[in-house]
Amino acid sequence: MNAQCSGGASMSLNFSLELENGEIIDSNFNSPPVTFSFGDGSLLGGFEEPLKALNVGDEGCFLIPPERAFGQYNMQNVQRIPRKQFPRQDFELGAVFSFQNGDGELPGVVLSLSDEDIVVDFNHPLAGKSIVFKVKIFNILR
Repeated sequence: MNAQCSGGASMSLNFSLELENGEIIDSNFNSPPVTFSFGDGSLLGGFEEPLKALNVGDEGCFLIPPERAFGQYNMQNVQRIPRKQFPRQDFELGAVFSFQNGDGELPGVVLSLSDEDIVVDFNHPLAGKSIVFKVKIFNILR
């Protein structure tokens, strides 16, 4: 582990997130580097951990499994909700809507619609997927 890369240290990098089939989810390789601080919660632990071994000028490519990325797909996060709970809402199949819960808003994808209810998937869109995480390190500040 790079001793500079601990709580409070910051790192400037370019990155890309890809699916294993090569589909790019997000990338800033055509933009200036971004800076984050280790341990500030801006990166999931599965993405932050491999960066700790890198130094300025290093490039890395890491396969992050679902349990270290966006979690496993959980069928319990697919909910059937009575349509009468949303009397003024028009839903579209495949659309993402924000639903209110006790902790605030929760995004969900509408999987199916009927006159009686809607089926909504509250899993993260990348749940159950391994992520290819590519990085190039530009700076590390302690």
